[in-house]
Amino acid sequence: MTSTTYTRLLFRARTGGPEEDDRGPKVLEHVLGWTLVVLLAVLVTRAGLM
Repeated sequence: MTSTTYTRLLFRARTGGPEEDDRGPKVLEHVLGWTLVVLLAVLVTRAGLM
């Protein structure tokens, strides 16, 4: 790696995306996601769409 490449890596612009440590609790996200799936399935079967 040249010194120019290293300098460019140091001063890379932030895009505002999530960082590795900023993802939050994954377990809660999975539980809420599956709850939404189950509720949607119940609504679809109750409405007679399936």
